[in-house]
Amino acid sequence: MCKDCGCSMGNHAHTHTHADGTTHSHPHTHDGHTDHAHDAHEHSHEAHAHPVLNESKTIDVIEKILSENDKEAAHNRAHLDEKKILCINLMSSPGAGKTTLLEATIKAGKFKIGVVEGDLETNQDADRIVKAGAKAHQISTGQTCHLDAFMVHEGLHHLPLNELDLVFIENVGNLVCPASYDVGSHFNAVLLSVPEGDDKVSKYPVMFRAADVLLITKASLAPHFDFDIERVKNDARKLNPKVDIFVVDSKTGEGIDKWISYLEFKKELR
Repeated sequence: MCKDCGCSMGNHAHTHTHADGTTHSHPHTHDGHTDHAHDAHEHSHEAHAHPVLNESKTIDVIEKILSENDKEAAHNRAHLDEKKILCINLMSSPGAGKTTLLEATIKAGKFKIGVVEGDLETNQDADRIVKAGAKAHQISTGQTCHLDAFMVHEGLHHLPLNELDLVFIENVGNLVCPASYDVGSHFNAVLLSVPEGDDKVSKYPVMFRAADVLLITKASLAPHFDFDIERVKNDARKLNPKVDIFVVDSKTGEGIDKWISYLEFKKELR
């Protein structure tokens, strides 16, 4: 799993923004997490043929990590339920439009929103969220290619939960590892942008199988790319027949009203 993707689990930093505009980061390590180094290969290997992944000790460690993560995720969800907050885990490849979608959602003015931002470095996305009018806490993960429930737990405690309707977890841009980690959200929303190509659902089934919602983004660019929207929808429904699908463009506003209505419906169920 993360040993092969270059993920350094357990090491990340939180970036704090002060009233004077200055920022600083500090490292943070969770017990039970282990460091992972990336092994470069000239050619690909099947997982069952990988000597490290077949070691029972490695499998035991992975199972322990995921088990502890799931417990923390359940704690996060219970905390959010107590506050009657709807929490959405946004996942996608880098550049698919997560932050731009959040800006459009915030500017719709229907909800009081908080965002836990995950990136390897910088607080650029958190700054954009604050500028759009929402609360944000940035987690700089360093070499870790996903957020986990422990990181999100700490991030939640930096948001004014008593004032919020929705919390978004903007996960690290990656179509692989984030799908394996429950962060305590109520549903997963996965973005796929038109420029990425219409073959990504079939190429990354673990991610899209985990999607409760699929948002096909940057829809206005479809005429300029060889992108078959119906293929994407069909591929997604083969993996998860219950997935809800929206075609949106956060810049032009296409489909954003339907997305907002969907969030209103989900919020009413909390």
